[in-house]
Amino acid sequence: MTSSETPTRWRRSVTELRALIWLALPILAAQLSHTLLGFVDTAMAGRVSAVDLAAVALGNSFWVPTFLFVTGVLLIVTSKVAALNGAGRLEQTGALMRQAAWLGLALGSLAGLLLCAVEPVLHWAGVDPALIPKSVGYIRAVALGFPAIGLYQALRGMTDGLSRTKPAMVIGFLGLILNVPANYVLVYGKLGLPAMGGVGCGVATTLVMWFMLACMVLHLKRASLYRACGLFERFEWPNWPVQRSLLGLGLPIGISLFAETSMFALIAVLIGSLGAVVVASHQVTLSLSSLVFMVPFSLGLAITVRVGHNLGMHGARTALFSAKVGIAVALFCATVSATALLLLAEQLPHIYTRDPAVLALSASLLAYAALYQFSDSIQVACAGALRGYQDTRVPMLLTMIAYWLIGLPSGYVLGLTDLLGAPRGPAGFWQGLILGLTAAALFLSLRLAVIGGRRKRVLGAPMGLPAGTQHPLPGPLPQSKQD
Repeated sequence: MTSSETPTRWRRSVTELRALIWLALPILAAQLSHTLLGFVDTAMAGRVSAVDLAAVALGNSFWVPTFLFVTGVLLIVTSKVAALNGAGRLEQTGALMRQAAWLGLALGSLAGLLLCAVEPVLHWAGVDPALIPKSVGYIRAVALGFPAIGLYQALRGMTDGLSRTKPAMVIGFLGLILNVPANYVLVYGKLGLPAMGGVGCGVATTLVMWFMLACMVLHLKRASLYRACGLFERFEWPNWPVQRSLLGLGLPIGISLFAETSMFALIAVLIGSLGAVVVASHQVTLSLSSLVFMVPFSLGLAITVRVGHNLGMHGARTALFSAKVGIAVALFCATVSATALLLLAEQLPHIYTRDPAVLALSASLLAYAALYQFSDSIQVACAGALRGYQDTRVPMLLTMIAYWLIGLPSGYVLGLTDLLGAPRGPAGFWQGLILGLTAAALFLSLRLAVIGGRRKRVLGAPMGLPAGTQHPLPGPLPQSKQD
């Protein structure tokens, strides 16, 4: 690089960093509001009893991975909308979104039905019988909200894909504001209602899911900036070729997210026979690490939008540059997150419980959660960039290998067997998680290098535009100018 190129590259980096942060901050706020739904459930159930806390923990281990699977499948909508916007084909997004809405409704409904049938799985896994009734009640209550959240996530793909990330943030926080009093009333039995304990947390979560859907539909109908998309201009039945295309690209994303989160869920089931204290400690650690995970996850969503938009508007070289800036930001955030978890390992578990045994075990597990922040941030950022390229199938296979052939088996061996010494219990599983996430980070980094290099050689112009054509639409608006 010559000395004259250095200032230009620096300006490009600053510009890309600013655009990425303006996108990521509202996404982070929205994702935190979703995660805080589970956080509020866990905290309030923990104030009732250790059994309610453990029951909600097991319930979260089923519905949260399922929610992320549905969300993952629908993330392809964000990528496609971003690419269409970047290529100057905004009028095509309405037809795409009508089909995405059908897909979201179908996925949410199917996921809800599957969640209602989890009781045999708990019996098969040998979960403490005292936990099963409340866990099943909590899961079934949450399942009633899944048709709404599936449709909501599909519609959110339009706002995020157009770089309008504030609406999801505002709606998410409105849902959280509703969730806190609803939990209080239903869990503890206020306003003349019976105290439902952990099951009340599930009912409150379902109310929030339907409320958020209503808010998103109202926003899309009233905000003028979506009129050019023509989302509500006519009714369309599901179109199978379009549905097949969305599923073909979206299913691998959903499976990848599900593979990671279900690995955590299966760990909770496997250690369920070790007692309520172990399960509760694992859930406390998982809940805190899930809150921290929202930072790289939100960056990954923003990276998807930036890579997809720049691939359509400027070409493959700019898209790869966006990916590199995103990975650098993710690594910086991982450093901050890991430091905070290590320094506050003794204090953070007090948010959830007063049980001395749970507090001690949770503090020791948080050290492992801090260690995997780096590999987790890299793999999430790389996965987000690959979604922007609409490369989903190979990354799915790579993450399946990392999580299910490396992470989970090594965690099982370390945690529950004596093949490598005395069984380490939940600590062994968290050590296995570190190995699996490190493998995923390595695999996806190599894949991004291959795809980015290949696209630079093949694509000489932005998607949908002849070389040298002036782009007809402006880029994403600064966040301050969004509706």
